[in-house]
Amino acid sequence: MASLSASAALLSSNPRYISPKSSNLSQTLSFLGSSSVNFRSKSLRSALAVRPSASRCNGSLIKAALPLVGNKAPDFEAEAVFDQEFIKVKLSDYIGKKYVILFFYPLDFTFVCPTEITAFSDRYAEFEKINTEILGVSVDSVFSHLAWVQTDRKSGGLGDLNYPLVSDVTKSIAKAFNVLIEDQGIALRGLFIIDKEGVIQHSTINNLAIGRSVDETMRTLQALQYVQENPDEVCPAGWKPGEKSMKPDPKLSKEYFAAV
Repeated sequence: MASLSASAALLSSNPRYISPKSSNLSQTLSFLGSSSVNFRSKSLRSALAVRPSASRCNGSLIKAALPLVGNKAPDFEAEAVFDQEFIKVKLSDYIGKKYVILFFYPLDFTFVCPTEITAFSDRYAEFEKINTEILGVSVDSVFSHLAWVQTDRKSGGLGDLNYPLVSDVTKSIAKAFNVLIEDQGIALRGLFIIDKEGVIQHSTINNLAIGRSVDETMRTLQALQYVQENPDEVCPAGWKPGEKSMKPDPKLSKEYFAAV
């Protein structure tokens, strides 16, 4: 990925040579760093392999971070690509307005990642209908994001997306959300559902080789919204809209168990 970073840096320092809407950006990046999209190297195959869990690092015990669920989401402001333009995204701008699906993925121009990114984009209208924004984040530059958006899906690209792709080149966002793989400089597949008050209500973290489910994300979001609108009820396993909920009470909960 060093060649891609160098390419992006070169483009950034020479803005007169490139337009964000240029259809030739993909070719420009490929020309400046042709090896950047050749992922046959041993180092990248290693980076995308399933990483075993470890309790020690360099002989020292790794201390688990406190859970983010139930706490305020770390705020951030960063550059992003949306509608083939460079924009600024600030997480706190959504507080009081929308729910947010914030998901991290390892790298642009890889394999599992585009399947997840496009799947969320194809279902964007469903999330929008229930007042939810989607934000994708990786450690790549906005130039890399833009090149990927300008690449056709049949060629491994994304095509136009219905939500922003955020650039976390400093890796500070991934670190704040406890999904950064420090020794590789990329993020695990972390996904967070943040409510309108800015509180993280759900998180899932997959290892690098395992894609996530849009259906399950939607179901969990719907359950969250239901219990927030009905604070005297809880949602049992696999609950979906229209199904019977449960009262969190030793006696009243029996109504649910008797009905199923």
